[in-house]
Amino acid sequence: MRGDLMAEVVITNVDFGYSEEHIVLHDINLEIHEPGLYCIIGPNGVGKSTMVKCVSKIVTPLKGQVLLDGEDVAQMHHKDVAKKVGFVPAFSQDAFSMSVIDTIMIGRYNHQKWGSRTKDLEMVYKTMKLMHIENLATRSYNALSAGQHQKVSIARGLVQEPEILILDEPTANLDVKYQVYVMEMLRAIAIERGMIIMTICHDLNITSKYAHQVIMLARPGKIHAVGTPEDVLTEENIREVYGINCRVFMDETINKPYIILGSAIMGMAEDY
Repeated sequence: MRGDLMAEVVITNVDFGYSEEHIVLHDINLEIHEPGLYCIIGPNGVGKSTMVKCVSKIVTPLKGQVLLDGEDVAQMHHKDVAKKVGFVPAFSQDAFSMSVIDTIMIGRYNHQKWGSRTKDLEMVYKTMKLMHIENLATRSYNALSAGQHQKVSIARGLVQEPEILILDEPTANLDVKYQVYVMEMLRAIAIERGMIIMTICHDLNITSKYAHQVIMLARPGKIHAVGTPEDVLTEENIREVYGINCRVFMDETINKPYIILGSAIMGMAEDY
């Protein structure tokens, strides 16, 4: 485990669109200076995935700037960005006709040098144990279930040992037990390694329990609120952003808000 990581992400006045007529992100401003688990929430289509893709240089903003440790992502080589930022997509389109262990080893690409394979293998096995997938080591990646694919993808991101790890819906395809386990693990890793971990999450109560900070996006691709779960996950914010009535109670056992969803508010301007 690396405890010496310190990273910063600064997004300033970022717009992104696939054309001038189809702008997905509007004037995004965000600063992350401390390690922790940052959960990005919001309805479908508000630009959550697009925002993190701007950070990892998968897409390039039309306007504005993204800085990693003070360096403009637009001026960085893709390989240098990959050394700082690990990205785990929501649904991997990868098709590897190789074993799980070799698939995860791909994440060590930026660390590999002559004589380092033993260390790389140790890191891969340690991460497989963390994800409870040691029994899959020699299995073909192509033969795995969707949930197993997701665990392998997360492992591949972790072995990269980035300063910033971005996961787009890391609990997709996982049953409830592993959803909770993965979020507990990510929160612990963020603290132990001093990392910034950014995740896109759709479950408001899981977000409330595990996020150090919550980033709430709303239509049309703007940041609505940033702060602790108790600051962001309010009845008013959820009603305005998601178009749903709810009740929010403070769970005194964990000192976090607990959301009970109510009726959907139909006929809002955002409905389509």
